[in-house]
Amino acid sequence: MRPPMRAPILALKDVRLADGPKMMFDGVDLGLEPRVRACLVGRNGAGKSTLLRIIAGEIQADDGERTVTPGTRISFVRQEPEIAGATLLDFATAGGAEPHEAAAALETFGLDPAKPSPGLSGGETLRAALARAFAEDPDILLLDEPTNHLDILAIETLEAELAASRAAALIVSHDRAFLERVTRRCFWLEARQVRRLDESFAGFDAWAEKIEAQEAEEARRLDKAIEREQHWMARGVTARRARNEGRRRRLIAMREAKSERLKDARGQLNMGVASSGLSGQRVAEAKGVTKAFGERTLFKNFSTRILRGDRIAIVGPNGVGKTTLVKVLLGELAPDAGEVKLGTNLEVAYIDQARAAVSGEATLKDVLTPHGGDQVMVRGQPKHVAGYAKDFLFRDNQLRQPVRTLSGGERNRLLLARALASPANVMVLDEPTNDLDMDTLDLLEDLLADYDGTLILVSHDRDFIDRLATSTIGLDGRGRVVETPGGWQDFLDQNPGFFAPPVIKTAVKPQASPPPRPAAARPSKLSYKDQRRLAELETLIADLPAKIAALETGLADPNLYARDPAGFERLNRALEAARTQLGAAEEEWLTLEERREALENGR
Repeated sequence: MRPPMRAPILALKDVRLADGPKMMFDGVDLGLEPRVRACLVGRNGAGKSTLLRIIAGEIQADDGERTVTPGTRISFVRQEPEIAGATLLDFATAGGAEPHEAAAALETFGLDPAKPSPGLSGGETLRAALARAFAEDPDILLLDEPTNHLDILAIETLEAELAASRAAALIVSHDRAFLERVTRRCFWLEARQVRRLDESFAGFDAWAEKIEAQEAEEARRLDKAIEREQHWMARGVTARRARNEGRRRRLIAMREAKSERLKDARGQLNMGVASSGLSGQRVAEAKGVTKAFGERTLFKNFSTRILRGDRIAIVGPNGVGKTTLVKVLLGELAPDAGEVKLGTNLEVAYIDQARAAVSGEATLKDVLTPHGGDQVMVRGQPKHVAGYAKDFLFRDNQLRQPVRTLSGGERNRLLLARALASPANVMVLDEPTNDLDMDTLDLLEDLLADYDGTLILVSHDRDFIDRLATSTIGLDGRGRVVETPGGWQDFLDQNPGFFAPPVIKTAVKPQASPPPRPAAARPSKLSYKDQRRLAELETLIADLPAKIAALETGLADPNLYARDPAGFERLNRALEAARTQLGAAEEEWLTLEERREALENGR
């Protein structure tokens, strides 16, 4: 007999919310059981952030129920967190976390607990907010675009912390690779309601396409039925008034159903990108370039050649000089040493949120037509601003809407619209994927794949890099720069350990030594006991990974918790014990192996 589903610790039932005349949610049902890891997917402007705020209890729905198990602790990391307090430790403990837990969480995310809170970068702000959330040891984690502004290494830290956490998690993110690694359930916010898939995000696209195909077929049948009823009404026999009236009501109902379907139908993005004409075959050639700020060297003696049509990804931790390298390669910043030769006929366009910052009080129309008027020059051709805005899914009544009222994804779409209006044969994309929904990302990838110019891409989105890049340049923050053919995963495979932090060797102060004793005979090999132990450890290290993989496979079953809670707990404990055992075995093996080598070499 199959055990009953475990009760959720938080649930929404039949939730409704209107935004003025527009219905945002119309009968939303959603539940989170203990330790479930789920993503919330939906297009920009569908209301994902608003739904998270309802779940967090920050705002109330117009109708419906929100139930929470008493004592449930919720931590919410917003898209744009605000940091208060004199130091990061003050901020991280403000929600009730113990100081030692908060300090440990901050250090895990690469932050100094004593660092002053003012003046943080976007990445530091988000890492501090994540550290606080984990330090609070919540029962539910709500994460709204948690990978924005994080470098790839920080995203991997977040993945590890989520894997180790006992909290349930609901995550809004555009990062496919991240979602595929951490989720076991998908909620799809579409047409004012939420659908549920009990699989990881890896299965989302196929599931969504199947649903859309079914709805397209239903829409086709409805259109056919309306056509038949209209034909009948035009030719109906007036004497049979009762039957006519029934069919008329049926036709009205079908028309209303079609009207609702059209109201919910997704708009189609109509983005375009075009080259301004061919550049020379050589875009840029750098020979032995070096750049430092003060005593810190960002890159040293780096050489590369960028040819027309190349797609170059630049990766590395935040603050290592990725944007500086782009400026040097494009001749905007002189290197301290070496030289850069630029090609001919270069026209560069930037899709860069930092460069394209706009006033929050400016309207959408102001951004698209900075010199006034109603026309936008789109790749050399005039187009009415309303029509161009519609290509990027903005409605006419949004043209006079302040930028500050747009969602993060809508702001990024607006910046894309402005950047893509100008023709260019070199495009620099600096974190272009932040806040974009999956559909926009897919279209942007398709456009860039067909673009006949040159791309230079700075991004933390591993999937985006793997799909587009022909070569990847990595900076480690200590002056080393390496270029490898292919995308992110190719770079890791060909440069293992490139981003690993340096090993810091602490100098040990010599102590006064006692009078020398007569030298004893030094052994030349391990004792019998140590040899036996070394052999046991080698067997253990060889066998444990398979055991760990089997346990992880068992825990990956999305229905295991509901089917067998005790079995889930047993597997989870066994997995933690196996990982601990493997780590301890590797440390002990390394100690014995170093001792064996030292003895054999007479040290």
